[in-house]
Amino acid sequence: MSTLIKAYYLLTKPGIIYSNVFTAIGGFFLAERGYFTPGLFLAMVFGLAFIIASACVFNNYIDRGIDSKMLRTKKRALVTRQISGRNALIFASILGLAGFGLLIAYTNILTSFIAFVGFFFYIVLYGIWKRRSTYGTIVGSISGAVPPVVGYCAVTNQIDLAAILLFLILVFWQMPHFYAIAMFRSDDYAAASIPVLPIKKGMYHTKIQNLFYISAFILASLSLTVFHYTGITYFVLMAVCGLVWFAIALQSLHAKEDKRMARKMFFFSLIIIVVFSLLLIFNYFLL
Repeated sequence: MSTLIKAYYLLTKPGIIYSNVFTAIGGFFLAERGYFTPGLFLAMVFGLAFIIASACVFNNYIDRGIDSKMLRTKKRALVTRQISGRNALIFASILGLAGFGLLIAYTNILTSFIAFVGFFFYIVLYGIWKRRSTYGTIVGSISGAVPPVVGYCAVTNQIDLAAILLFLILVFWQMPHFYAIAMFRSDDYAAASIPVLPIKKGMYHTKIQNLFYISAFILASLSLTVFHYTGITYFVLMAVCGLVWFAIALQSLHAKEDKRMARKMFFFSLIIIVVFSLLLIFNYFLL
């Protein structure tokens, strides 16, 4: 891979693409319930992947000023001008058109609209609010909660209780996930004057918030079984994972090394979202 191609690839934030598409696949299999439509599946996966990539490139363009002030982002291609702003906008537009074109042509209007809502929230609303308020994290969580709903609605073409629960589960998961990042990268956020919760309210207040959101995540995730969308295997494993995550958050309340515990919280949040998505897929094979 040439240096320039790699720069364009990294501009799309591939880690975000893969993780979000994976949750969308979970939502898709939850909705299929014993059936599988390969063409629809591929259209949803690639359409959503292109849309997320487009949003990330637009976000990189908008944040290039902020990125220049943070240690972990100051070498991004738009900051170093390896890629021009004009070319980034063209690249983002092509990706977006390709993504929405696939969803509109091969899924349904509802799925395309939900994907657009996530796209708009991430680029516009999150882009504005994260500079102004600690509530930017909540706004950002809305866009991050859209992918599993996209996967689900690509199959069902309707918003029902399962779609709502998927949305809530991802919102509640993202808040402690984001807060953990904000805690161990607080120096970077302070340098860029981004008002994340650990900076504005302190580490302890953020830890309390983590406990609240993890509790809500546990209840929301287990509700999929309560309302008969998933089986007992899902229920037991998600209960165990949720309680372990809660125990880590509880342990962090009195930990002296806040950043080390925040990293532990962050890495377990990645484990739990992978387990969650895998269990939704596995649930399909049990039907």
